[in-house]
Amino acid sequence: MNNVIEKLKEIDIGEVGIAIYSTKENKEHTSLNSNLTIPLASAAKVAIAFCVAKWVEAGLLNWGAIVEEVSFNPEEDSKELYPHLQNRQTLPLREAVEVMIACHDSYIARSIVEFCGGWEKVNESIQSYYPSIYVTENPRAVDNKARLNEMLDMMIHIYLGYKTHPLLWTPIINGLVRQKGDIKQIPAHHLNHMTGGLENAAIDIGIMGDFNDNPYIFALGAINLPNRLKLNNQVPDGKIIEAMELLYGEYLEQ
Repeated sequence: MNNVIEKLKEIDIGEVGIAIYSTKENKEHTSLNSNLTIPLASAAKVAIAFCVAKWVEAGLLNWGAIVEEVSFNPEEDSKELYPHLQNRQTLPLREAVEVMIACHDSYIARSIVEFCGGWEKVNESIQSYYPSIYVTENPRAVDNKARLNEMLDMMIHIYLGYKTHPLLWTPIINGLVRQKGDIKQIPAHHLNHMTGGLENAAIDIGIMGDFNDNPYIFALGAINLPNRLKLNNQVPDGKIIEAMELLYGEYLEQ
């Protein structure tokens, strides 16, 4: 894993962190600045979905419950991924959670949170498990943040939960599998993840490798980067992609 870490260290403007868990060894494999607090952007939707799944597990909600007054963010890709849902005003909770993750859809996220009792209630539940995680309606808000190591632990919880109770965790896993965020050198079915990005920050959390053959679970984030929207500031993003490709190479060799 040293080559992954060394590649990330080549990002000389800003701060970067990564935490990697090996499902083969059942332990954290490698980390760099895993206590780094990062803006979540769209990745906050995984935390919202985690909260919903825990309420379903406790019997407080049902995946078949109907979320009303649903609308889709036209700036996201639900028209391509879920064309058959576009004229729906209601969705079962399980479908709403899947679409929220797969399409990074903040409109669906708002509908889910309102259905669940509001942002304060959702945050109170999330923070009972992960005190550093706080989610907001506006994914670009500065308060929408978490520590990398807690996001990694959440992803481990979701993955292991699916292995033992798949019906409970399927809506989240379906969303991670369907969302688009491909890296050319990694087969799409070997990268089930959730990305998030702002002008000066990036995050990627997910499952790398064959889902049923000892994948890695990872959380990667970078902050205080040069404006990523400018073409001449793409070097950090390139380094992150190279590090992800190196990580996939490590997976293939394990």
